[in-house]
Amino acid sequence: MAYAHGAAATDGRGAADGRGRGGRRGGAVATGLWGRFEQQDFRSRVRGTLLGSAIGDAFGAAVGPLSLDAIRAAHGPDGLTTPTAAPVTAATQLTLFTVDGLIRAHVRRDTGTWHPPTDVHRAYLRWAATQHDWGPDERRKDNGWLAAQEWLYARRGPDRACLTGFADDTLGTPAQPKNPTARDAAAATRSAPFGLLVGWEPALVLQLAVECATQSHGHPAAYLSAGAFALVVHGLTRGESLDSAVQRALGQLGTRPGHQPVTDALQRALAAVTQGAPGPATVEALAATGDAEAALAVAVYCALVAEDVPHGLRLAVNHGGDSGAAGALCGALLGALHGETALPAAWLAELEGRATLLELADDFALEMTQGPSLHGPTTASPGWLARYPRG
Repeated sequence: MAYAHGAAATDGRGAADGRGRGGRRGGAVATGLWGRFEQQDFRSRVRGTLLGSAIGDAFGAAVGPLSLDAIRAAHGPDGLTTPTAAPVTAATQLTLFTVDGLIRAHVRRDTGTWHPPTDVHRAYLRWAATQHDWGPDERRKDNGWLAAQEWLYARRGPDRACLTGFADDTLGTPAQPKNPTARDAAAATRSAPFGLLVGWEPALVLQLAVECATQSHGHPAAYLSAGAFALVVHGLTRGESLDSAVQRALGQLGTRPGHQPVTDALQRALAAVTQGAPGPATVEALAATGDAEAALAVAVYCALVAEDVPHGLRLAVNHGGDSGAAGALCGALLGALHGETALPAAWLAELEGRATLLELADDFALEMTQGPSLHGPTTASPGWLARYPRG
């Protein structure tokens, strides 16, 4: 599927089906209709998605290696109920670089070059440099502002498939994916930003998320879980209910070879909502395999039954599966659904990298809503191009 060089497929100002932020239910393409309310709502959802993902990541990482019995033994019968001072992991680092790559793709469009998977891949290579360099290398002209953040130069449990996938300049693709047996959720946990491209058609969101996932995770269950997750975030950011967003994702997945494990996992999550009061036993059953689709199912279920953000995240991390991944995915879903103001203030106050997350979220919202005023083929803001170089 080609990435069209046109408004309906590339800018953040409207959607090809008329459901853009400025004309959500109209029958025509809605472009350039960002009012003040729409911009504020979008920024809140972008912030909520990135901050919620990071909170869930750090929350779940604290209990990630433990079984449910071990979690209860360490933290009491209710398990871990509030985040510890645990730092964020590589999942949050890579999510930040995904956003950076997407902003640069839109900036570099001015040059006539438009292939977002390449720009995201370059961003992931900048992340890979943070995993072996001591700090920012000022000789790298493409660093921009994000790769100059010293706190990112730390190994936080990076997935092996991510390290090997981004160990060289070769771009993995669906036809020739990197690590074809990698089935864990690391590709999915960095994929929420694709869903924030509210002006893109759902099919293109799915395609981009899949292509970027195959740069490190080549198993269909892994890259289709990443695509499905991005589609759900996309629906939520455009104002859909969570159930509706999941159903839309299922419809898109049905045309993809190898979709059945992911489809089945999402169907199990939906069915579990009607099977009694939410509890750890249900989450344990959904999380059993520990694969990408299991983490996605846990996240969707917990977000569906959540009374509020803390309740949903507690459910998502207290189990014997991939608690960190499930927490990150669930946090992103709840943040996209409710916006940043629904996130617990006390949890935000302890979040590592909060200032960077907020700054990047606001830059993304600016690019999506006001990109043409920041850069163009003939003129551009020097400060913006210093932050997001075209090269």
